[in-house]
Amino acid sequence: MAEKEVVPTAMMDVSDGLSSEILHICKQSNLGAVLYEEKLPIHSDSKLMGMEFGLDPTACALSGGEDYELLFTIKQEDYEKLTLSEEISVIGYMKDLDEGVNIITRGGNIHPITAQGWNAFK
Repeated sequence: MAEKEVVPTAMMDVSDGLSSEILHICKQSNLGAVLYEEKLPIHSDSKLMGMEFGLDPTACALSGGEDYELLFTIKQEDYEKLTLSEEISVIGYMKDLDEGVNIITRGGNIHPITAQGWNAFK
């Protein structure tokens, strides 16, 4: 990102599940967000293993943890600089707080995101 002169506006690791982390960023930024299920970078082996255990891979990505990935936001004007990167997955966008935090499924349904990941302070 440095070579493209892109500086994150918010960032955190995905150690407590994607849903928990996007909600933290939204709360601290006073914004809402939209994530797209089809854009979540879920490895094919993870999908197969989830299905083998009867688990929805998307639910695992949203609520699992210790993924050792970074979730970050950037300025809208920097979007084009990152869209061709194979190392970065654009999974959604930020929006007004009153629009909530939602995921749009592959079928086009919209669901509110709730935090179901690990919380060390509970």
